[in-house]
Order: sequence, then structure tokens, then C-alpha cells
Amino acid sequence: MDNKKFIENCEKKLSDKFAEIEENAYFNQVKVLKAFEECRVALRHFSGTTGYGYGDEGRDTLGKLYAAAFGAEAGIVSPHLLSGTHALTVALFGLLRPGDGLLCVSGMPYDTIRGVIFGENNGSLKDFGIKFDYCELKTDKFDFEAVKNKLNSEVKVVYIQRSRGYELRDAFSCDEIEKICGFVRGCGFKGCIFVDNCYGEFVEKREPVEVGADIMAGSLIKNAGGGLAPNGGYICGKQYYIDMIGKRLTAPSLGLEVGSYAGGYQYFYQGLFMAPHTVEQALKCSLLIGQAMSELGYKNYPEMSTPPYDITRAIEFDDAKKMTEFIREIQYASPIDGFVTCEAWDMPGYDDKIIMAAGTFVSGASIELSADGPVKPPYIAYFQGGLTYEHGKYALERILNKLNK
Repeated sequence: MDNKKFIENCEKKLSDKFAEIEENAYFNQVKVLKAFEECRVALRHFSGTTGYGYGDEGRDTLGKLYAAAFGAEAGIVSPHLLSGTHALTVALFGLLRPGDGLLCVSGMPYDTIRGVIFGENNGSLKDFGIKFDYCELKTDKFDFEAVKNKLNSEVKVVYIQRSRGYELRDAFSCDEIEKICGFVRGCGFKGCIFVDNCYGEFVEKREPVEVGADIMAGSLIKNAGGGLAPNGGYICGKQYYIDMIGKRLTAPSLGLEVGSYAGGYQYFYQGLFMAPHTVEQALKCSLLIGQAMSELGYKNYPEMSTPPYDITRAIEFDDAKKMTEFIREIQYASPIDGFVTCEAWDMPGYDDKIIMAAGTFVSGASIELSADGPVKPPYIAYFQGGLTYEHGKYALERILNKLNK
């Protein structure tokens, strides 16, 4: 097989999908630029501060900027939010009190958040007397009847995980999130609807807080940081809830009045500016890999007939060897540590050994070309990212060469 011609044929078949992604990226780029204009971002906002950080204009304006870009009332954006899991954790501990209930309506949450919710004697929500329940999905979609039956007076937060995690389902679209938010409100729920928005930012023209969610959170080394943010996370939503969460991020008596970062904020601002374009590149990489693997007979999700609602793609392999070879080729095609051979290991927060390709400029950044997965049946490689489409295309050439040997 001539791999270059094979890829060219895949690209031709994707031309309409690429055009739609480009149109969405333009819409979101304009939205971000209008947020910059509204917040009157200036050079002085890039400067860091030390100590308590009183009057840190860069920090305060950054929160307002992300909120404006996402259509929210207020926002927290901080390098002190160490990951997506940490952002979710801070938000949940800020929103919930002993005796409250947390109901996840999108199935069992992602591995790393499970220990936060119901871990034993580790400082989890459960340890603080917060109750947890979840609704299984029905044919990979929200089970509205189950949600209705499990909503009760104890439930103070309804939790939605937008992306698939390590499950074989499609990410939820904002249309689907809008429907479940409307349904929950129709059941009389008056608490907080909270969306884990990791991997979903700028994939569509709307964000969860624009369709009924009260709070959403994510990582800056995924979509929202545009491949430039060196670390950090964001939490955006209604002012009332952001104030509650801010008192957990720092201290109840201090809230969002403190918090310095001597390194400065340029890359957090610039990353948001770049995010719509970077997400466009990642989505094109995902579609190209998906089209190629489908034509080679490999099941992958979302199916090519379904639009992507996040930047991740799940590819199913017959055995551990093929899955491992696929992930290793991603690493070998990387600009950083491309000479490294990936091995599965016991990563913190996971129940199974994980193999991960992440030859990235920002350590572990999954907006950059990367792939990972638990080495267990079914053997699924979770592919995501790509700062440039050309990088994804080159990685596909390497993968095809390996698979066709």
C-alpha cells in the first residue's frame, strides 16, 4: 500500500468535516477576541506578583477573560490548580458540605476522580460525610428515568462528565448537556449542575455554562490552554458558586483576594487566544487517524458518521501488542523524548497499568499529540491532541508503516 496516497484519499473524504471544523474555529476565535476586547487586556496584565498577591490585576483579569470567552458570569484561572482532577476537586469541595449528596448522571466518573469522591480514609468527600450516587448510561446516553428516580432532597450537586474517560462511549454534545440540564431543572432540582469539561472546550460553538450548567471546570494543559499554558486549571460559571469555590481554593476568610504567581501570566492569556485554532488542529488529527484506522478495519469512536464532541478518539485493537505498538509510534513521532520506548506502569490515581505516549513540550499535555490507555481487554488506545495537523499526519505515516509490516 502506498501510504501517502492512502492518506491523501482519507483527506479527500474528510474535506466536508474539515470545513465544518474550520468554521467552528473561526466562530470561537471571534468569541475569544471579543472577550479580550471586553476585558481590555493590556501588557501590564502579563506581569506576575509575589507574596499575598493583593491587587494582582493579571490574576483577576485572567479569570474575567476566561469567563467572558466561555459565556460565564465569573471564573477562576490559576497555575495553583495543578490538573483537571485538582480543579474538579477544589470545585466539589467548595460546593458540597457534610450531609450533602453528589449525583453523577453520566455513569461512573473517570478513574482519578473516584478516589476524590469515595476513597477510604484519604480525605475524600466520603470521609467528610458527603454521599455519592450515579446513574448508569442507557445505550451510552443519559437515562432520564434513572436520573429522575435518584434526584432527592439530599442531592446538592448534579455532576456530568462530558468526555469518555476510559469508557467506550462518545463524548456528550452541548445539545445533550442542554437536554439533561433542562430535565434536571424540570424535576425541581435547585442545586448546582456541574460539568467536567476536560477535552471539550472550543470543540463546538457553545460551552456547557451557555446551555444550562452552573459550573464547568477543566485543565489548561488540555484545550483551554492552547498548547502554551505551562500548567494550571480553570473553573467558570455563576458568580455565587465561584465565590464558594474561591474560599476553598485559598481560605474561607480570604477567597479570591489573594494568590500570587511570580512567573507572570503571558502564556495563560496567549494560550486562550490560540485555543480555538489549536483545538481545530487537534480535531483534524483525530478525524484523520479515525478515517485511516476505520479503513484498515479497526473500530474507533466516535464513528466517522458522528461528529466529534471532544478531542479524544478511542481505537480498539485485537491484542496488547498492537495497542502498544500504536502508542509507541506516537511517542517515536514526538518532538520531545522521541527516542523513548513507552512501557506500561502504575500511574497515580489509576487501578490498572497505563501506557502513555506524551513526548510533549509541556509535560503530560494532552492537547499535544499523545495517546494512552490501560493495558487490559478490550485493548483501547485513547488518542488525543496535536498542536499542528502536519504533526498528526506524520505520526499516521509512522503508524501505517508499522501496521503494514
